[in-house]
Amino acid sequence: MAIAEKSARPKAGTSQKPPVPRAVDRADRSGSTTMVLAVALVLVGAALFFLTIGRDNAYPYVIGLLAILSVVGVFSLFAYAAGILRFATEESRNDFTKAMVDSTPDAAVVTEPAGRVLYANPSYLELTGASGESDVRGVERAFSNAPEVSEAIYRLSQAAREGRRHQEEVRQPDGAGARWFRLRVRPLVRDGLPAPRGMNKATVWTVEDISRDRQNAESAFETLQKAIDFLDHAPAGFFSMEPNGEIAYMNATLAGWLDHDLAEVGPGGLALADILAADGAALLRTVTPAPGEVRTATFDLDLKKRGGEALPVRLLHKVAFAGDGTAGSSRTLVIHRGRGSDTGDSLRAAEVRFARFFNNSPLGISTVDKAGHVGRSNPIFARLSAELLPAGEIGPRSILSLVKDSSRPGLSQAIGEAAEGRGDLVPVDGALQGDANRFARFFVAPVDDPDQPGEAAIVYAVETTELRQLQEQFAQSQKMNAVGQLAGGVAHDFNNVLQAIIGHADLLLMNHKPADPSFNDITQIKQNANRAASLVRQLLAFSRKQTLRPQVIQLGDVLSDLSMLLRRSLGERVGLDMVHGRDLWPIRADVTQLEQVILNLAVNARDAMPDGGKLTIKTLNVAAADIRRYDSKDHPVEVPATDCVLIEVSDTGTGIPDEVVQKIFDPFFSTKEVGKGTGLGLSTVYGIVKQSGGYIFVDTAVGKGTTFRIFLPRHVEEAEEARPAVPAPPAALLVSGKIEAPAVEVTPAPAPPKPPQPARDDTGAGTILLVEDEDAVRAFASRALASRGYTVLEAASGVEALEVMEEAGGAVDLVVSDVVMPEMNGPTLLVELRKTNPDLKVIFVSGYAEDAFKKDLPEGSHFAFLPKPFSLKQLIEAVKEQIKKA
Repeated sequence: MAIAEKSARPKAGTSQKPPVPRAVDRADRSGSTTMVLAVALVLVGAALFFLTIGRDNAYPYVIGLLAILSVVGVFSLFAYAAGILRFATEESRNDFTKAMVDSTPDAAVVTEPAGRVLYANPSYLELTGASGESDVRGVERAFSNAPEVSEAIYRLSQAAREGRRHQEEVRQPDGAGARWFRLRVRPLVRDGLPAPRGMNKATVWTVEDISRDRQNAESAFETLQKAIDFLDHAPAGFFSMEPNGEIAYMNATLAGWLDHDLAEVGPGGLALADILAADGAALLRTVTPAPGEVRTATFDLDLKKRGGEALPVRLLHKVAFAGDGTAGSSRTLVIHRGRGSDTGDSLRAAEVRFARFFNNSPLGISTVDKAGHVGRSNPIFARLSAELLPAGEIGPRSILSLVKDSSRPGLSQAIGEAAEGRGDLVPVDGALQGDANRFARFFVAPVDDPDQPGEAAIVYAVETTELRQLQEQFAQSQKMNAVGQLAGGVAHDFNNVLQAIIGHADLLLMNHKPADPSFNDITQIKQNANRAASLVRQLLAFSRKQTLRPQVIQLGDVLSDLSMLLRRSLGERVGLDMVHGRDLWPIRADVTQLEQVILNLAVNARDAMPDGGKLTIKTLNVAAADIRRYDSKDHPVEVPATDCVLIEVSDTGTGIPDEVVQKIFDPFFSTKEVGKGTGLGLSTVYGIVKQSGGYIFVDTAVGKGTTFRIFLPRHVEEAEEARPAVPAPPAALLVSGKIEAPAVEVTPAPAPPKPPQPARDDTGAGTILLVEDEDAVRAFASRALASRGYTVLEAASGVEALEVMEEAGGAVDLVVSDVVMPEMNGPTLLVELRKTNPDLKVIFVSGYAEDAFKKDLPEGSHFAFLPKPFSLKQLIEAVKEQIKKA
């Protein structure tokens, strides 16, 4: 723009400042021409009218017209004097607003849509080199000779045509240098405001010379670049951190030490946790807040390199706090203290070793004064404090604030004794602050450092929450095992008593007809004995000594079959929602006992929802890697890392209080009213799940409901399990070890078919050796077998049984033996008998489960098992089945 360049500098050889041109103002300043013509026509018309009507008749009208003109003139004079009315002269329009625009240093010009200039202030005329109205041009034409700004001018012109605001900054060469301009365009009239006559589509252009601002910015940028270059190559590291832990800046020296790329620094890039361990990051946040002030603290820590190596450094950490105490951005100077630094000597090496011992210790360490106020602390202690203190609070002012009120006297007393110089103090166990049940053990030692007169003691803190949980779990496990052993022993003795009662009741019923008056009494005795036997079975289930009949099952099918029974058990006020996972893995369990587990949990859930609610039974596969997802601080899931199928039973009931949760699996423990529960429901569930190789956990909250989670191990079919199944023996008779397939008689093809033979009845055919240490049980079994025609040989112990066997010369078809006996138990007796008679058939009878003694037998031993208490019919059927195989 040659005109702008010429006008921007005074002519050579002159020292006078060129005259400032007057503003160009082509706006319509005259009054309305139409109004003047109208007034003239009215006066001429009036004169013609007066001539037409004659002088005499026109006189009154002339007087009236003069009166009107006089009144208008008088009022116009008063309006002019008051400033209401002004003549449309050039001088009258130089008001305050126009004077302000004329005197502004920024160039301003108003143009019509066609490009005609309506107004240009002196600054614009001086900028473009125009002298007046004759050569003034619009912005598009004034800058049209500069190709560097053509695109910007086009965008501005487009905005002007569309009636919108726009701004551009352009650079124009000027001799040896260049000038910068800021060009703006906007409509003259804003929406909703009245427009001056003839200017409703006018556009305002402003041109601002920003060359000096650009020069200052470039100079400042160069200075900043030099400062950054100096900082980047300083012999010390430096980084700046935002309050959220994000690294806003890191110099090249520190980036080189840590092997990080500077491109990683910035929003969404490196964070404090990437260059400092989590505990060290917590330590940096322990700077004591001071509202409106800046605090500096020194820390000896290890930074993390990209590859994980440690870099010993000293941090000079400076934090600015807002008026409310909130921490702002921080600036940190990093001094290298590792090998290869210029400060290497034995003292430095000792300091680094001590700092590493102090900071990397698994114990929380802090110095305190006599009142317990915290001085220096290591990262572990800082992290523990951050977890316990309320959100937003930085660093504990007193170590006593970390523990609950009940634990403060003991800790305060230990600190006081240490301040007096006493050593060998007893550790203090304290409950930590917060809702969770967290505990710690504090070891307090005196400090004798004249350089630190404010430090009275050193406190070492070890969190013992997990240790306490393990101790509680171990104690609970020991208690459950002890109770289980007691329950199993009691159940065994009860079974012997019940066996005698049920057996002799059966013998009495054989000799009494239903019409006999005593028949009903005997039936009542047997029914109540069976009820007692049911309770004993629950005790055996809890002690994991009941007999299970496991099989490979699909859990979804079992629960679907059980749904109708569950809905009837829950009633109308409790809804049932069953959510099955897809492609559930098979499990191996006793179907009947598993159904009992679900029913017991469902009934308990129903009783916990007296006002109605919802019971949800959910099943899903849980891979070994996902087991830990179900962990919580209060209820850790202690399950081996193996694939499991999860059964989750959740209710919306009242929940279980904390003091009750630890007892819910204890036998005979119940919170129900007397007569409404035996207290064996959940203990039975616990025993069945444990005996099935599974795990059960409870998660509950008072007022929110309870969730029981049962983890059953996934069953993986082995090659030998893929063989065709052999029909199982009768329900009362479970054959263990190798199952013998029934003999199949093969008839030669040419032989004619034989006529069907009647089934052989082996009842009473054979000699049976009965071994039982309980006289009442042995008496019942002996009478029952003898009543069916069997020859019965009796023995009260295993040793006696060997003697009887020897006296009989081995002529015994079947041995029916108890398992637990004095001198020699049943498994030992079996081994001794089969030394001389390998094919001898044996039926074991016991109140314990088969698995309780099976491990005492040689591998592959054949035997049958009949659990106590059994009825006369069950005994006869079991004996008859084994006699057939003999």
